[in-house]
Amino acid sequence: MRLLCLCITVLFFSPLQAETNNIEPPLPEGLTDTKTEKPSAFGKSSRRKLSTTGFLEGRGGTRFQTDDHEDQTSISELRLQVENQWQTDPATFQLTTDFIYDDLENDRDIDLDRGEGWIDLREANVLIHPTSFIDLKVGRQILTWGTGDLVFINDLFPKDFVSFFVGRDSEYLKTPSDAARISLFSHAVNLDIAYTPRFDADRFISGKRLSYFNTELGRITGQDAIIEPKFPQDDETAVRVYRNLKNFEVAAYFYDGYWKSPVGQTTSGKAFFPALTVWGISLRGPVKGGILSTELGYYDSRDDPDGDNPLVPNSEWRYLVGYEREVLPELTVGFQYYAERINDYDAFRKSQPVNNQQDDRTRHVVTVRLTKLTFNQNLVLSAFNFWSPNQEDGYLRLNASYKFTDNWYAEIGSNNFYGDNESNFFGQFKDNSNIFVSIRRSF
Repeated sequence: MRLLCLCITVLFFSPLQAETNNIEPPLPEGLTDTKTEKPSAFGKSSRRKLSTTGFLEGRGGTRFQTDDHEDQTSISELRLQVENQWQTDPATFQLTTDFIYDDLENDRDIDLDRGEGWIDLREANVLIHPTSFIDLKVGRQILTWGTGDLVFINDLFPKDFVSFFVGRDSEYLKTPSDAARISLFSHAVNLDIAYTPRFDADRFISGKRLSYFNTELGRITGQDAIIEPKFPQDDETAVRVYRNLKNFEVAAYFYDGYWKSPVGQTTSGKAFFPALTVWGISLRGPVKGGILSTELGYYDSRDDPDGDNPLVPNSEWRYLVGYEREVLPELTVGFQYYAERINDYDAFRKSQPVNNQQDDRTRHVVTVRLTKLTFNQNLVLSAFNFWSPNQEDGYLRLNASYKFTDNWYAEIGSNNFYGDNESNFFGQFKDNSNIFVSIRRSF
């Protein structure tokens, strides 16, 4: 895979004549017209189009309060992104690279899997169309599917929650996979298969940038207890089958791999990624002037089949119902109800030490999103709130962005965590609440 990325890099920086005009954007995912004949990958190439875009951005932020386990500054970085796309009749090559100066990072060594160092390779892939009903993309790419808004059930592709919680742009919540994705289109159903030769984990919360509740020590920790798990070297596979039924898209999902964060623990206290299989379905479509989304997933925790291992998550059901609608001109409101329900709850309770707090069988979460566009849609105001009524904690993300010109863009926002119980999901991050600002120049 790394050799493929190197080859694509060489192709992009060879002296080719750029043609940047009249580049047609691809159709949105899932809307490919199977009736339209695509150029064969084995035919003659009659066109070449090279486009280069990107941005230079400065971003900084600070915590609202002192965190004994982390730096007061939450983010301080300068980022240059260069995106190259080379289109030919048989194939499209994509290379997106971020060059980063991170003032909070002392170690400049590059780790592409964990997003560390002065380079973050976002994309390096080739897309070909062998026939009119097949797409094949191979290389480093951003993969996503599912219906949730910042809630992921059947989307088991890697995420970067650290970036999101410290105030990077929301695009950095999704992280790259080194994968091969094949898409098959037909009038009956469409099929996506994403195969990753080596497991791609989340860029999870380890204590390096965000403090967290350490279950082994029973307290909040951060840079004093950084998680260093052993990463699986095995492969993972994700499958989606979907089609449109009138105005609704229905889909079925399958995933075979591992929990994306190191939620397991060995008897010696070492964090690891337990084996995981997920089956799921979703439905999305228009209802009463808005968009209704539903999704369901069963998480089969294969390293804890009986639910009696306290060091491995139990199998669980996850489900989501959401609705979004424009209630006033340029004001959109979205609601979601999300739940995680432990499958073998009796076995789970019996496996816990007597002095440990017993988790509720079901974790309930309600989300609300408000988005307002104004000043000719140049100013975007948004608020997104997660709230768990039974765990009594939550997370509010506020954001305001303004587009001065086609090239200049500024943003200010905050991440606000609340909750009195430091062992609950959002409550553990309360000392990480922060404010951030950025200025971006696109080209």
